[in-house]
Amino acid sequence: MNFLLSPEQIEFQETVVRFLDDRCPSTRLHELFDVGGYDSSLWLSLVELGVAGIALPEAYGGSAMEMIDLALVAQALGSRAAPVPFLGHVLTGLAIAWAGSPAQQAHYLPLLASGERLATCAFAETAGWQPEEWTLTDNDGQLSGCKLHVPFAGQANLILVGLADGGLGLVKRSGTGVTVEDENGIDRTRPMGKVTFSLSPVERLRNDIGVAERLRDACLVLLSADAFGGASRCVEAAVDYAKIREQFGQPIGQFQAVKHQLANMAVEIEPARGLYWYAAHAFDHIPHETTRCAALAKAHLTDRFLQVARESVEIHGGIGYTWECDAQIYLKRAMFDFAWMGNPSAQRARIELN
Repeated sequence: MNFLLSPEQIEFQETVVRFLDDRCPSTRLHELFDVGGYDSSLWLSLVELGVAGIALPEAYGGSAMEMIDLALVAQALGSRAAPVPFLGHVLTGLAIAWAGSPAQQAHYLPLLASGERLATCAFAETAGWQPEEWTLTDNDGQLSGCKLHVPFAGQANLILVGLADGGLGLVKRSGTGVTVEDENGIDRTRPMGKVTFSLSPVERLRNDIGVAERLRDACLVLLSADAFGGASRCVEAAVDYAKIREQFGQPIGQFQAVKHQLANMAVEIEPARGLYWYAAHAFDHIPHETTRCAALAKAHLTDRFLQVARESVEIHGGIGYTWECDAQIYLKRAMFDFAWMGNPSAQRARIELN
C-alpha cells in the first residue's frame, strides 16, 4: 500500500511555499508582524491559487478535495508563518457545505471560494472550546453574548458562531449589534478579537452536534498540520544559523552540545509527520477513528512545536530573543497553535474520557 503523497499533492504544496517565499519573505513578514496587520492582497493571491476552495464542492467553485489536501496547505502556511485567515475561512466553508441549506450553500460558498467574502469562526467562551460547552443561544433569530479569541475578527465579513447544544450559525459582521474588540494576542500573524453580539441577526445552519464535532476535528487536524510546518521551519532555521554563527573561531554547529540539541529537535518533529497525515486520512476514510486521531495529532504536534520553537530561540542565542529575529515569530505562532481550540492536556483528557 502506498502511504506517500501523490505528485500533484507535492507540487501544490511546493507551489504554495514558493509563492510565500516570493510574496511574503522574512522582511515583509516582519513588516506585517510589527503592525499586527493583514495583507489582503496576499490572501487574495493565495485564493487565486485555489486554497480557499480546496475542500468545497465543485458546483460552488471548489475543488472537492480531501482533508489531507487542506492539511498540506496548512503545513505550507505554518512553515512560513503566513499571516493569512486560512483557518477560520476554510472551517466556515466546510460548515456551510456540511450543514447549510441549499440556498445558503448557493449564496455563500461561491463567495468564500472566490475570496469575495472573508469568513472566520467564533467558538471559545469562558466555559470552553468544545461544542458541548458552548452556551450562546439563538433567541428567535437573534444572538446576545460574546465569543473570545476569534481570529481575524476585525477583518472578516462573515462569522461562523458556535451555539448551545452544538448548533452553528452565521452572523454578518456588519449586522446589527456586532462589535469587535482587539484582544492584542501574542501571535500577530493571526490577530484575535472578542466579538460581542447584541440582538444580532443569525442564520442557523442545521442543528446537529455531529456536524459541530466534525468541524472541531477538522480544526484540530489543520492546527496540527500548521504546527508541523512551523516546527520543521524552526529546525531548518536553527541548523542554518548553527552553520554560520561562529564562536571561538568555529561554527557553533561544530560543538557537540549544539549538535545533540539540533538532532533532538529533528527527531522530535520529523517522525510526527505521519501523525497529522493519518489524522487527515482518517477524517475522510476511517470515521470511527477521526476524533481520537485529530485530538492526538493536535496534542502532540502543538506540544512539540512549542518546545522546538523555544529551542530554536536558544540556538540563535542572544539574537533569538530580539524582535528582529524570525525565531520570536514562530515561538508566538506555536503559542497560538498550542492553546487555540484547547491545549494538549485538554485534548488528551478528552481522549481518555472517550
